Parts: sequence; C-alpha cells; structure tokens
Amino acid sequence: MPSGSPKNKKPLDIVVKFGLAVFIGSFALIWGGMYLSRPDRSIPPYTVGSQSGHVVATDVPSGTQDDQIAKLLNRFRKVGHETRDFGRMKIYPTTPGNPGGRYRQIVIYVFDDHGWTDPDVLAKFLTGDATAIKNYERSMRGYYRLLDQEEEGGLGPIPKDGRITGDTRILFKGLVTDPLPVEAEDEPGISISPL
Repeated sequence: MPSGSPKNKKPLDIVVKFGLAVFIGSFALIWGGMYLSRPDRSIPPYTVGSQSGHVVATDVPSGTQDDQIAKLLNRFRKVGHETRDFGRMKIYPTTPGNPGGRYRQIVIYVFDDHGWTDPDVLAKFLTGDATAIKNYERSMRGYYRLLDQEEEGGLGPIPKDGRITGDTRILFKGLVTDPLPVEAEDEPGISISPL
C-alpha cells in the first residue's frame, strides 16, 4: 500500500453502535426527566404534615419570608379559582363523595416548624384544648380558607368569629367567582438546562 493513500475506515460494529445509542439515550432520558420534574421555584417548598377532614397543616422551611408565604397562599387561591383540584398541591380530597366537588371546604394552615403539623398536635387543636389552641394559633404563619364559594387568605393566625387581631394581615377575601388580580412576572428561577 502506498504511503500517500488514505486508509479505509472500518465501519463501527452494530454492538458498538447500540452501546453508544443506549449511552446517549440514557443521558437524554435523565435530563428530560429532571427538566419535567423540576420543582416550582415561584413558591416556597412546603410539605403537608397532616390532614384531618377539611383541615390541612402544612409547613415551609424555617425563616421563610412573609412575601414567600403570600406567594404560596396566592397559589392556593389560584387553584381554588381555576380547578379546585388541590390534589396537585399534595392535599387529599377534603369532601370526598360530595356531588359539588372533592374540595368544597378546605382550611390550610401554614407553619414554619414541622412540629406543629404533627397529626397528634392537629388533633389536640381540633378537639378544643385551650392551651393547644393558643399555642397553635400563635405559631401560624398563614392560612387559606375555602368554604363553598367564599375564600380568605392571610398572614398570621386565622381570625376567629370574624375578629381580626393585630397579628393577622388579610391578603384576600371574597368569592372564588371574583376575577383573580393580574400577577406580576416572577423572577426566572435557576435553570438546570445545560443549554
């Protein structure tokens, strides 16, 4: 063979081609799954600690700012107005079997300490233990209440019998048929996309 002629390249074996396709395909699948399951960064991370009937106790990380809790409460409001499907917000049906819907009534309490969302603590609060009620309400960071067509949300403890204390700041109150206010554009979150 003369030294100036190009070498004939041998085509890749089918097993090597298959291996490369699996390798590249697995990275594409992992990236796609991470992109599709990324957390919603426009609201603070929260967990549902316990639920008793239509009462739900949730918690956000300690130190969460009031404006972030307000964004979470507004998200609950948006769900209440648009679909009333709080299942996508990790909440079990509060009125199962009700012909009017699975979420006709719901009260969501927001805390920044996971201990207040314990099922036993929620049970003591709901049974009317005076000490438990006082401490429970003092620890609330926010609330969302939806009773049929009426809704209310605010920062601080939930008002009792229509009495609002100085610790409570009502963010919204009205009917779910009222139009939602136009929301300002959120700051873009951190993208996990390599592009």
